Amino acid sequence: MTTQRVVGSIVSLWRYPVKSMMGEELNATEVAKIGLLGDRAYALVDSSDAKVASAKNPRKWPQLFDFRAALADAPRTVVKVPSVRITLPDGTIVSNDQPDIDRILSNVLKRQVKLESALAEQRTATAEEYWPDIEGLDHRDTVTDFGLPEGTFFDCAVVHLLTTATLDRLRALYPDGRFEVRRFRPNIVVETANDDKDFVENAWIGQTLAIGDVRLSITGPCPRCVMTTLSQGDLPKDNGILRTAAQHNRANVGVYASVLQGGKVRRGDSLRLQ
Repeated sequence: MTTQRVVGSIVSLWRYPVKSMMGEELNATEVAKIGLLGDRAYALVDSSDAKVASAKNPRKWPQLFDFRAALADAPRTVVKVPSVRITLPDGTIVSNDQPDIDRILSNVLKRQVKLESALAEQRTATAEEYWPDIEGLDHRDTVTDFGLPEGTFFDCAVVHLLTTATLDRLRALYPDGRFEVRRFRPNIVVETANDDKDFVENAWIGQTLAIGDVRLSITGPCPRCVMTTLSQGDLPKDNGILRTAAQHNRANVGVYASVLQGGKVRRGDSLRLQ
């Protein structure tokens, strides 16, 4: 018989319909092999070099966190994604159904872009990442290219989990920093079953996590980047966020997962390690 241990419950669920834009909080969602349905379903692509726009390179894309994206309807299948509504920095709401959507977005960003669907792409895309000058990172004060998983707009894996224990640990290490969920853009935030303030999900790597019928394989740590330091809304720019993670957890915050078995997950669902 498989031993199972409850490690916590889902305290929030997040989907980011357009890569590197603000996303939407959910009460429930379907999980498939490609992750939460509708997550990173769209991205902006630079018309000049065909690279995917990413807040990982804020010098090139300084405004992406000023946009918010939400799907017009709940996605029900992996082969069709609903339209996406994008709230521009000035509050105007536009949709990818508009014939002039690329022109509108290009004018705001002051760079020629196309809003593309991951389903329509089915190719290996490339994006850029700026590495701040922080000790413990693989590179420092340079920009590198990286490939996205084929046919997707994900940076690495299709599901990202983060525990409240890790956030509490980081707050204890750097009390002046505002370690809020939105800095880290997880899909599933787990409230741990006890009062631990530690990087508890590190111990989940290599194991299977069960959420109802859903089975996630925890594949590795989630390496953090400059995005965690950027200002968004009332959160200030703060390099200390990434510096703290680099000093105390090899710049990792949260874990990545692949989907072994899909299904529905809801806020409040328990998570069990198998």
